[in-house]
Amino acid sequence: MNTLAPAHPLSSGTTASSRLIGAYQGTRQPVTPVWFMRQAGRSLPEYRELRVGTRMLDACLDPALASEITLQPVRRHGVDAAIFFSDIVIPLRLAGVDVDIVPGKGPVLSAPVRTAADVDALTAVDPASLDATAFAPIIEAVRLTTAELATLGTGDTPLIGFAGAPFTLAAYLVEGGPSKDHIRARTMMHADPGAWARLMDWTADVTGAFLRTQVLAGASAAQLFDSWAGALSLDDYVTHVAPASARALSHVRDLTFEVPAAELTEGDDALLPTSRNVPIVHFGVGTGELLKAMHEIGADVVGVDYRVPLDEASRRLGHVVPVQGNVDPAMLDAPWPVLEAHVLDVLGRGASAPSHVLNLGHGVPPDTDPAVLTRLVEFVHGL
Repeated sequence: MNTLAPAHPLSSGTTASSRLIGAYQGTRQPVTPVWFMRQAGRSLPEYRELRVGTRMLDACLDPALASEITLQPVRRHGVDAAIFFSDIVIPLRLAGVDVDIVPGKGPVLSAPVRTAADVDALTAVDPASLDATAFAPIIEAVRLTTAELATLGTGDTPLIGFAGAPFTLAAYLVEGGPSKDHIRARTMMHADPGAWARLMDWTADVTGAFLRTQVLAGASAAQLFDSWAGALSLDDYVTHVAPASARALSHVRDLTFEVPAAELTEGDDALLPTSRNVPIVHFGVGTGELLKAMHEIGADVVGVDYRVPLDEASRRLGHVVPVQGNVDPAMLDAPWPVLEAHVLDVLGRGASAPSHVLNLGHGVPPDTDPAVLTRLVEFVHGL
């Protein structure tokens, strides 16, 4: 185990007792914490204004810009967490992959990885080369963000680090861009399992290093996104994907922090652990049939998309796993009474889990009215 530095927001006690971290550790909070996937982005006019003339990946690698974008929804909405503004392909870019974000389309690669020779050429780049020098813009952006978060509101708002899961990155690499069915990636998985395994191990180490860097720099939790895992059968996930996802999380799984003395209950100190791991969240899209397997790779919390009710998701997880989710993003444009009833239903179903962090069942749609998100946070906090 590796203990975080004393100045880290978790070690110093700045974020360790926040609503979000408490819920991620399985303790139900008096006020349900809430944040939104893709809360920093196109739904905010201040974001659109700031991004004028700057390409997406360039913005992600500009520390001051990335930090400011991360902070915008915290200031506007009063959410219980900031989610680091970046993109899952950033570690690929830093590893030398020619990838760009095409507006209206998503990540596009100039040379897809389709053969065993392609895999060998890609994996010739040692993931260990992604050191502090390579990740310097990420480290600085996290440092700027956590310093500013300490001055906002109650000063205990945590930053969540994030990274793309190995399968999602591998799918982009093989397909060359977004895909509806990821048929080429799934074909390689079975047609050349050796090449597939090498590709998955490499993406696991690259994205794991990206996630670890964010946590060491000051993020108080880590979330692994598997955007495309819903294209997989349970057997394919368990056999060909889960080992790599576990490998990615192993880069963070060993990070711990000492519980500040103020958190220990007098008289019960001997019964409470004085060291805890950095909370890890795993989220996938269309992964209702994979929830248990996604938890078993080493996650503490499972994010649930809008397709599976939270009480059913909790049942599949044995009612012992904290859950995150799962307001349907489509409801954000519905009349307020409809959205309010939906949120109350989600909160009620979330009560079947040990703890619950309210979130969306996917990202904030670009045309969402920011005032609706602010009102939603105030509503949940006021319950």
